[in-house]
Amino acid sequence: VQLQASGGGLVQAGGSLRVSCAASGRTSTSYSMGWFRQAPGKEREFVTVISYRDRRTYYADSVKGRFTISRDNAKSTVYLQMNSLKPEDTAVYYCAATPFYQLKTRASEYNYWGQGTLVTVSS
Repeated sequence: VQLQASGGGLVQAGGSLRVSCAASGRTSTSYSMGWFRQAPGKEREFVTVISYRDRRTYYADSVKGRFTISRDNAKSTVYLQMNSLKPEDTAVYYCAATPFYQLKTRASEYNYWGQGTLVTVSS
C-alpha cells in the first residue's frame, strides 16, 4: 500500500485546512487509517483514526472537537478537516494504515506510512 498525503500549507490561527491521504496499491484490504503529526523537536504523536467499514473514530484530546476524520473508500482517500487551528498544531502530518479492526493509537501498530504534509499555523 502506498499513501500520498497532500493539502498542507500555511494558515492563520483560528482558520481551517483540510489534508487528504490517497491510498494506492493493495487497497482492497480493509485498513483502518490514522493521522499522526510531528512538530519540530518533538516525537510523533497520534491525532486520530477511522475504521474501514463502520467508520468508527477516535481522537486525541488535543484535537477533539476541532478536527474531523472521514474517508471515502470508493476513492481510497482519507480526509482530515482541521478547524480552529492553533499555532501548536504546526507539524508535519502523516497518514498511516493499519490492518487492525481495533482503533490503534501507537505508531508501531501501523504498517504503512505516507510521506507527510506540512501544516503551519501562524499566530
